Amino acid sequence: MTALPAPDPQVADGTGVAPSGPHPRTATPDWLALRAGADDRARSSRLAARLSERLPEAGALTLHDLGSGTGAMVRWLAPQLPGPQEWVLHDGDPGILLHADLAGVRDRDGRPIAVDTRIGPLGALEPDAFAGASALTASALLDVLTRADAERIVAACVAAGMPALFSLTVVGSVVLAPPTPFDAELAAAFDDHQRRDGRLGPDAVPFISELFAAAGWNVQTDDTPWRLGHEDEPLIAEWLDGWLDAAVEQRPELADAARARRDSGVLCVIVGHEDVLAWP
Repeated sequence: MTALPAPDPQVADGTGVAPSGPHPRTATPDWLALRAGADDRARSSRLAARLSERLPEAGALTLHDLGSGTGAMVRWLAPQLPGPQEWVLHDGDPGILLHADLAGVRDRDGRPIAVDTRIGPLGALEPDAFAGASALTASALLDVLTRADAERIVAACVAAGMPALFSLTVVGSVVLAPPTPFDAELAAAFDDHQRRDGRLGPDAVPFISELFAAAGWNVQTDDTPWRLGHEDEPLIAEWLDGWLDAAVEQRPELADAARARRDSGVLCVIVGHEDVLAWP
């Protein structure tokens, strides 16, 4: 996702990772902070609990987080898991990790977590990158990956034999209120924009689920939509700008429709996401 205002439409769902495909982009700390509350409300506590059940019952945990950004996934998930915990943060943008504030994060038993960082694009991810790890996590990542990126991540998970929780992947469902006649066409253009440069976009959840299933793994998903209302007006405004800009970049003939959509205003929005848990 370059600079605000208006999140980069290529990565309008937000991640700090640099994928291996062309034109990698990164999120900004401001955008990640703006969306943090909506993200935490949406994430699947049910799948987080099931992840916890599949962790080793004794000893320290080592958890890898891909596309960590400012550490939002760690801040949300670590207090739900036993410890001691060591988190390894992976990101393609070394600058954004400087904004990761995890000093006050505690595990479920009240112990502080340990944190390490690794910088690099997913194209450099080695097959044994997660050797010895207890689990893998990622947030708002899968839809900006290429197929090769996803295959590389799944192969490394299977090699490590540890569960993986992927949070907040967009699925191509958007509901705006009040509606306009242009919404469906704008949404389709945005989805096509997400698929540019070979990225998975709204096809990410079924694609990665099929990869894990083909490896003989179990897969569960959970609907985790953003439900944004009056209290989320700043987030709605930034998200809408990025959504419309991407749609018009994909189909310039929709410029008038995008202008009409902006003029109509948005009181609330539902942005569809899914969380995915996979385990051997």
